[in-house]
Amino acid sequence: MENSSGLIGLLPVAFVVGVYLLVRFYRRWRERRILLTPLPDDMIACLERDAPFYAGLDLADRQRLREKIKRFLADKTFYGCAELEVTDDMRLIIAAEACLLILNQEGEIYPGLTSILIYPSTFIAKREELSEDGTLAVSSRDLLGESWDSGKVVLAWDAVAKGVADFTDGNNVVLHEFAHQLDSSSGRTNGAPPLVRNSYKNWARVLSANYEDLKRRSRQSLPTVIDTYGATNPAEFFAVATETFFERPHDLHHRRPELFEELSIYYRLDPRDWVTRQEP
Repeated sequence: MENSSGLIGLLPVAFVVGVYLLVRFYRRWRERRILLTPLPDDMIACLERDAPFYAGLDLADRQRLREKIKRFLADKTFYGCAELEVTDDMRLIIAAEACLLILNQEGEIYPGLTSILIYPSTFIAKREELSEDGTLAVSSRDLLGESWDSGKVVLAWDAVAKGVADFTDGNNVVLHEFAHQLDSSSGRTNGAPPLVRNSYKNWARVLSANYEDLKRRSRQSLPTVIDTYGATNPAEFFAVATETFFERPHDLHHRRPELFEELSIYYRLDPRDWVTRQEP
């Protein structure tokens, strides 16, 4: 009886282990299948036509980006909001810009993200905010994009299209919101994403100094290479600095070299290699 009871007690454990191994095998099989299936020619043509940064990548980087795009499209679900019909080209452009941030990073593709919600244009977000007298008030804001810790990114398509059409102005809602996704993977969205190659000490020193300087220049209405929205808080500073790093790399390197270096180490790339034309 004792031996039989022991075997019965092991059955649930064996079942759990079996399910775990089966799921792991399926995921590996599925990923291999995705990687072995080429990106369709019409999608490559769309990248060449509508994604200016794609032309600046070398052959190895293009291949790496296409592989990440395939994994992104296979794992994430897109939803059209306010009667917007989401097309394959929309999915592709968003996936390409999101994967550009993680071009040289290993691991899963935004593991905490499940859904991308797309509105035709500016959408209204309502929030409950605590007022100074301790009461709750509902506020409404018009937004072009939003990143949620619960696994969602919300985007306005006209802002996405504008951002990818001019990849030199330092404003890009997809890069911005997916930088927030990387930031939030640490457990908090605070401008300090998990670091692998950077020194946490240097990261804190450089980003804090540049954030404080941006706040000062914003208050004094001085010119800045980084959009002054980055002076809102450290999380927004990281996201806005990311936009500038990818879209205006020469300017950022010239005016804020330490910040450029930290971002280059974090993203494991140098966008200056891709730029064929830089706006004054």
